[in-house]
Amino acid sequence: MADINFSTTGSAPDRTAAATIDGSGPDAGAAAAAPAAGEPQWEMIELLFFAYRDFIGDPDAILDAFDFGRAHHRVLHFVNRNPGMPVAELLNILKITKQSLGRVLRELIEAGYVEQQTGESDRRQRLLFATARGRDLALRLAAPQSTRIAAALAALGPEGAAAAREFLRLMINAEERAETARFVART
Repeated sequence: MADINFSTTGSAPDRTAAATIDGSGPDAGAAAAAPAAGEPQWEMIELLFFAYRDFIGDPDAILDAFDFGRAHHRVLHFVNRNPGMPVAELLNILKITKQSLGRVLRELIEAGYVEQQTGESDRRQRLLFATARGRDLALRLAAPQSTRIAAALAALGPEGAAAAREFLRLMINAEERAETARFVART
């Protein structure tokens, strides 16, 4: 198995602390041969695991102070980014059960981070909004992630950043890409 070195200091990656294969520098992975057909993509799988670990680690530390977890983070993120989002749409995005969402949503509402309103045209519809407190927490959680992403994209340069965006887009199930594009395409 390849020797993978990761820096665990600091909150944002830099080019010199990037993952290296066999310890030979940040670009060593580019020259590595692709796995044979049918072989697992171990390097990419592990890089995604480690990247996710570090990407979510900073918000996890913030969430701990509120006794919230990653489910709270995901709900707050999408509610904050989509004011007036119906509960049904949030369930579809997160691909979780009503029961799972219900617990997390109840805790966010009771703590004053999210509010729920009845739909005007359909009184059965429940619309979700982040409160001022919820928006502040959502921005606080996004800040270290944005710093990490900006540093990595800056190290890649414009063409590398475009390739990274396309890679992530292509990792989404093909039948979900158009729907998810609606959420990620806005500023």
